[in-house]
Amino acid sequence: MSQQKKKKVIIMGAAGRDFHNFNVYFRNNPEYEVVCFTATQIPGIEGRTYPPELAGPQYPNGIPIYPENQLPELIKKHNIDYVVFSYSDVSHQHVMDRAAVAAAAGASYMLLGPKHTMLKSTKPVIAIGAVRTGAGKSTVSRKVARILARHGIKVVAVRHPMPYGDLRKQIVQRFASYEDLDRYNVTFEEREEYEHYIDNGFVVYAGVDYEKILREAEKEADVIIWDGGNNDYPFYVPDLFIVVADALRPGHELTYWPGSVNIRMADVVIINKVAEADLDAILEIMRNVRSVNRNARILIGVSALKVDDPSMIEGKRVIVVEDGPTVTHGGMPYAAGYVASIMYGAKEIVDPRKWVKPGTDLAMIYEKYKHMKNVLPTLGYSDREKKEVEEVINASDADVVVSGTPIDLSRVLKVNKPIVRVRYELEESGDKKLDEIIEEFLRSKGLL
Repeated sequence: MSQQKKKKVIIMGAAGRDFHNFNVYFRNNPEYEVVCFTATQIPGIEGRTYPPELAGPQYPNGIPIYPENQLPELIKKHNIDYVVFSYSDVSHQHVMDRAAVAAAAGASYMLLGPKHTMLKSTKPVIAIGAVRTGAGKSTVSRKVARILARHGIKVVAVRHPMPYGDLRKQIVQRFASYEDLDRYNVTFEEREEYEHYIDNGFVVYAGVDYEKILREAEKEADVIIWDGGNNDYPFYVPDLFIVVADALRPGHELTYWPGSVNIRMADVVIINKVAEADLDAILEIMRNVRSVNRNARILIGVSALKVDDPSMIEGKRVIVVEDGPTVTHGGMPYAAGYVASIMYGAKEIVDPRKWVKPGTDLAMIYEKYKHMKNVLPTLGYSDREKKEVEEVINASDADVVVSGTPIDLSRVLKVNKPIVRVRYELEESGDKKLDEIIEEFLRSKGLL
């Protein structure tokens, strides 16, 4: 009998879920040949190669990564059988638009689910996910880690991937200090997700190969926290799944991929930012959650702002720096820095676009994400982009920088203005608070 011809595959991604799907489903699967990846969302991540060290023996030359806009031509050129959609924080319409592009070029379309992509841990896993980017996952992850630590539980966090550099150096990364951040030359986005763990004395892992990462994390953890990226569902089988919905974006819990998966899988749903929302929005989210998940506990939460020195904002002209993903593909026009500037009486929030040079990555981002209002995103996926952010701050006629990003900007940028940091912590209420839910979980696992 002649050997069956392999099905040719393109994996659409954004340097995260796409690599994981390849590693766990396609890498050693003799039925498929992955011809290439495509990349979007993050500037400059295409043009690389998924290296042989990660791709495995079936791919001795690695796998090329192309821009997503080349998808129709790639399908036809390589006679592709399947296009596998593998990134997050996009509308259902966007997902099906890409399905139409694939089908029109002749390929079938695939979405891989949890059964084929989740890895099982030998340790209990608490997963934190969301409906959209910027809903407030980090406040929940941080609070869960602190609760566990108070009970004497050794906590290790594993963060959804953000491998935007040399993939061969990012297979398994362990962060326990600021020196680790510098050693790996991480991006702004990575700092936003790792610094708060380090500041609180916790270890966080990330990288590319999440099977290897899991086995390393298990060696030093009693409980693993899966800290999800965007609104993706977990890479690890969760024993407790907490999902954050955003009271400022009602309806998105049913209309964004794959947050709409998370809301159906959740054991606990926290509706966050209720202080800024109206009652109708909160009730709409509650009804939507109940329409697809009758068993989840629902909590409501407030992201309480904490400002280092409010007097530095009052009466000043400020330039607001916000968490990049939240105000770009997350779709929010502003975030914590902007809210704090209004709350504490800034004289003016200056428009950073006045000092953005044409042809720069920042100019491209503002053109692509027109919803951003008077905020500067922490675009810092390369040294060039970090420099662009720095130059805009220094050129502006603002008196003060109000930093709504979790990054300590003073560690990574040289700016000619004082920086006021805005932090936020979760305060939640419901029939049971997170403390009680986590205690119940620990008892069920024999850890209390």
